[in-house]
Amino acid sequence: MAAAGYGEVEGYGVLYDDLDTAGLERLAADLDALGLSMSTGHFSIAMLENEPDRVLEIATRLNMDSVFCPYLQPEQRPDTTADWKAFGARLETIGTPFRDAGLIFGWHNHNFEFELLPDGTAPLRHILENGPSLAWEADLAWLIRAGADPYFWIELFKERITAVHVKDLAEEGENADEDGWADVGHGTVDWKGLMKVLKSMPVRHYVVEHDNPNDIDRTIERSIASFQTF
Repeated sequence: MAAAGYGEVEGYGVLYDDLDTAGLERLAADLDALGLSMSTGHFSIAMLENEPDRVLEIATRLNMDSVFCPYLQPEQRPDTTADWKAFGARLETIGTPFRDAGLIFGWHNHNFEFELLPDGTAPLRHILENGPSLAWEADLAWLIRAGADPYFWIELFKERITAVHVKDLAEEGENADEDGWADVGHGTVDWKGLMKVLKSMPVRHYVVEHDNPNDIDRTIERSIASFQTF
């Protein structure tokens, strides 16, 4: 990734699960040797809620500026508007020690946050409205896959977007072995149009992602080449 021109990477859950102090030091040294930084990290809600000091230790050692809660397992997800509002308030509380330490703390979406509730509202609205200090790491391809309008949601929470996952969707019926995802710039997402809007917002980090690439080197190289043209 460093050779391809990336300057940052984003850490995620399993990377930290069994990471002892020596392992953390090795990770920091490896990143430094490659000229990469890990400015953002995904941490499970259990770790964020139950081990905030450990999260802060990792984030501090790796010089992160942003910590995101990325997911809820299906059995953990609320199914009413009231419960989603309560979840947003819960995230607001969970984020307190991280904001106090000077970090950005927020939510990273998938598709389920746009599956409409019985009253016709989407969970993401309740998460962010009831967590007024939460940042949003927007995964716009998941949003589009859910059938939502990315321009509407970007405008609605434009002051809250501090990071964006940059990924792409294949044409309908294509890339089945990659779960329907595509390398950035080689799919259907209007990244040129989206970037015209996003560039006016307080976005710190753009994170290239492909959920299931069948050729990681191809994805790394083609995605950054495309992104540099947006």
